[in-house]
Amino acid sequence: MSQHLQKDLDKLKKELLQLGNMIEKQITDAIEALNDRKVDLAENVIEQEKLIDEKEVLIEEDCLKILALHQPVAMDLRFIVAVLKVNNDLERMGDLAANIAERSLYLTTEPPIPETNAFIKVMASDIRAMVKNSLDASVRLDVELARKVISMDNSVDDINRQMYGEFQNQVQKDPTSVKRALGLLSVSRYMERIADLATNIAEDVIFMVEGEVVRHKQ
Repeated sequence: MSQHLQKDLDKLKKELLQLGNMIEKQITDAIEALNDRKVDLAENVIEQEKLIDEKEVLIEEDCLKILALHQPVAMDLRFIVAVLKVNNDLERMGDLAANIAERSLYLTTEPPIPETNAFIKVMASDIRAMVKNSLDASVRLDVELARKVISMDNSVDDINRQMYGEFQNQVQKDPTSVKRALGLLSVSRYMERIADLATNIAEDVIFMVEGEVVRHKQ
């Protein structure tokens, strides 16, 4: 590998790590805004989405430049392909964090639904762990950690399914709470999608390191 290619790959990894840190903060802040009913924090998450979009475009452009200039092969090529996919997944996580923040702006104006909020808090804890572990796995090329992330996805899916049952119970008990319950159901779905994207990143780590495509095998 040439020194120029190594330098460009190191720069690319640094930029992806920066984007990952931004996404982790967005998700954490969006969940805090929802749980603690913080309007200012929710608005900040929505505002920061523009910076994430700009970073995603920059990383994609750098990947294409490396492909054109250096024509990498083997693991270096797999790394760049994985970065392109992870970059896109992170940007979509940022969109979902903004969606959670937008829902929280409405929910903070309404009385909370304790039973449903309990499910959200459990799911929030799981997705934060999945996102952090998937990013750590991508930086350290840790296949074992990546497989751990994949195994956690079923738990989040189960909680999301339980939320639908809780939604039905809540609406039957209090028909006036339909809009609030729908808002929380949307949040649950957004979190479930973030978990799916973290799983995608973990699968890309396995592809990057071992050349194995594990997607669709579960």
